[in-house]
Amino acid sequence: MPREHYLDNSATTQVWPEVADLVREVLVERYGNPSSLHSKGLEAELLMKSAAADLARILNCAPEELYFTSGGTEANNWAILSGYESRRRRATGVVTTAFEHSSVLEPVQYLAERQGAQAVFVAPDGEGHIRPADVLERVDENTALVSLMAVNNEIGTVLPIQALTAAIKKKAPKALVHCDGVQAFGKLPINLKAWGVDLFTFTGHKIHAPKGVGALYVKKGVHLPPLVRGGKQQRGLRPGTENVAFAAALALAAKRCAKDRTRNMERVTALRDRLLAWAAADGGVQINSPQDALPYIVNLSIPGFRSETLLHFLAERGVYVSSGSACAKGGPSHVLASIGLSGPRGDSALRVSMDAGNTEEDIDALCAGLEAARQSLVGRR
Repeated sequence: MPREHYLDNSATTQVWPEVADLVREVLVERYGNPSSLHSKGLEAELLMKSAAADLARILNCAPEELYFTSGGTEANNWAILSGYESRRRRATGVVTTAFEHSSVLEPVQYLAERQGAQAVFVAPDGEGHIRPADVLERVDENTALVSLMAVNNEIGTVLPIQALTAAIKKKAPKALVHCDGVQAFGKLPINLKAWGVDLFTFTGHKIHAPKGVGALYVKKGVHLPPLVRGGKQQRGLRPGTENVAFAAALALAAKRCAKDRTRNMERVTALRDRLLAWAAADGGVQINSPQDALPYIVNLSIPGFRSETLLHFLAERGVYVSSGSACAKGGPSHVLASIGLSGPRGDSALRVSMDAGNTEEDIDALCAGLEAARQSLVGRR
């Protein structure tokens, strides 16, 4: 069995042992319902409050502005659907980008098809950047909601959220600004007060916490109707018995990421540079990510070879990457199509997503695997 070289961290990350240990401890020993009035319930309630306080310190917001969810998809849907609902009587425009995650695009499409929203999908340029002027051009007094991801999950584009939000608010003061921060959280410094966004989404399984937990930041003074009803938990806005163990795990993983963020960025940047140096020397590899992309994500193509074939070849050698967003289940990438890469180059694209736990050996195994693939798969293009 070959050694594993896991380079698909934008899809999910391995849960850190200490985080898994905390989950088990809470599930087995501190298992009370936070709504119960006895001591076990109080113990659980204090865990929830502690987790919210830890996350609030990292994000520079108030604990009561955070609502735990089942993950990024739920949080994005809540932000988009309820955010629009809260503004639709005086505005019906929704502005987003064409390369957002599907958990933003599909709710916006639903609003356009079923709720009469005037949806605009701003396209990135051929290098994978969103021009601020293109966004602002589509914002006006009829804009109810603007949703912009902080980091693109397939090509790593970093959007200037703070500057964009300030400009949007100046042009349309009553519009809500939502940011999908799933790929930025734990990797980039995030200051929600400085950013000025009204809504911010993040999740746990991209930062070594379990799958199934995330959160939505709702700025004080912003009133969102709940997506589900049937309880008073989390101030009645996200009812249902809280997942105490996973909330605590999310906070623990976030604290570790925040502590090591600068060192992690330096390590991953060195790994990214090693991969790009190999690609440049090879000559047959094309880089699809912008030059200034988040170093954690490198999207590349080897024209003439389908990505699915390359994925299986690499997996047989213990190297794990992806062809795009895991949520797409291997379907065509709307992100690459949005930057004009829907032909053979798009069909051969691979997303390499690194983590500070990766090593030079992982990068070298990927490069060797791709070189071997081109020699072995000539007849299977």
